Amino acid sequence: MKMLKCGLLFFTLASIGLAIQAHAVEDSANLTVAIKGIQNQKGQVCLRIYDSESGFPLGNNSEFKSQCIKITGNSLEQEFTGLKKGTYAIAVIDDQNENNKLDRDFFGIPEEGFGISNNPTVSIKTGTPNFQTASFSLQKNKKIDIEMKYSLDP
Repeated sequence: MKMLKCGLLFFTLASIGLAIQAHAVEDSANLTVAIKGIQNQKGQVCLRIYDSESGFPLGNNSEFKSQCIKITGNSLEQEFTGLKKGTYAIAVIDDQNENNKLDRDFFGIPEEGFGISNNPTVSIKTGTPNFQTASFSLQKNKKIDIEMKYSLDP
């Protein structure tokens, strides 16, 4: 009888654990970011994922997740797993000097390559894209492409 109670308790706890794990999986998704058009072959590419407009796109400490990857070619892919379903925007830099920030000249124009989710126009006229322009909904596993820019758009 005691063995039966222990077995029943174990089965119940295992079932609850599986249900909780299944619920957690349902509330998350994986995001694959494909970076294309990398022109330089030294340094690193840094990706920053933002889940709000706070600090987007240049904030170094306000991102939700970040990752820097050594450059090994003209393109790369990075997967972020277990992200909560929601709205995100991504900023990418071709960090040639590995200082983990986008270097800009006296006028604020980028001196290193950069990319933004949704590949918006970035020019003197349009300015820096905001979170709303660059954001996308992540409700299930998704892949997005970001094209690197090495100058402002006309």
